[in-house]
Amino acid sequence: MTEAVKPKAIVLLSGGLDSATVLALASRDFDCHAVSFDYAQRSLSEIKAAQQLAQHHGASHQVVQIDRGVMAGSALTDRNIAVPQQLAEGIPVTYVPARNTLFLAHALALAEVMAAQDIFIGVNAVDYSGYPDCRPDFIRAFETMANLATRAGVEGHYLRIHTPLIDKTKAQIIQLGISSGVDYSLTVSCYQANPQGEACGRCDSCRLRKKGFEDAGVSDPTRYF
Repeated sequence: MTEAVKPKAIVLLSGGLDSATVLALASRDFDCHAVSFDYAQRSLSEIKAAQQLAQHHGASHQVVQIDRGVMAGSALTDRNIAVPQQLAEGIPVTYVPARNTLFLAHALALAEVMAAQDIFIGVNAVDYSGYPDCRPDFIRAFETMANLATRAGVEGHYLRIHTPLIDKTKAQIIQLGISSGVDYSLTVSCYQANPQGEACGRCDSCRLRKKGFEDAGVSDPTRYF
């Protein structure tokens, strides 16, 4: 019996814990094309992690280069701005200007080119650092815009933005990922990981990740320097 052909989906894959989980979930029902971005971020080891994760889940993968300076003004793209060691009130200095808007725009173009109607992104509005482009309102607004702005949308091929993790705690995400075959030892979440992908253990992202494994009752495979 011939195996059914899966529909194509675009998955935004940073190489971190959340996006790795989303790729695993999407791979169940879709033929996934993963997209990562080099936007002059501090840690490029996450791109290597993304390549390994894509291979692990049988997804095609590409890296999009964004010119240095386009996303300036963040602790993640400017080494003159210190990465904070604790969670702060308000929008933190690790916020990257329009990051998810630009990433989703690239994914939208690829979706039209590849005749895909589904885009997956690992945004989370529970255990996160307070970024405005991780909120449900933003995702809904982008999906509305995408279907107004594209030929596919206008012709009735409705495009969907999937956010399967948006209302989950980090512990719930980890438990979901483990049940879906994610190898979290491949992932890099640290804002300032070294070239080998080892984490600092002190930044916001490391703290949220550590607590997630503790709350999930799962051994943390993160490598620290």
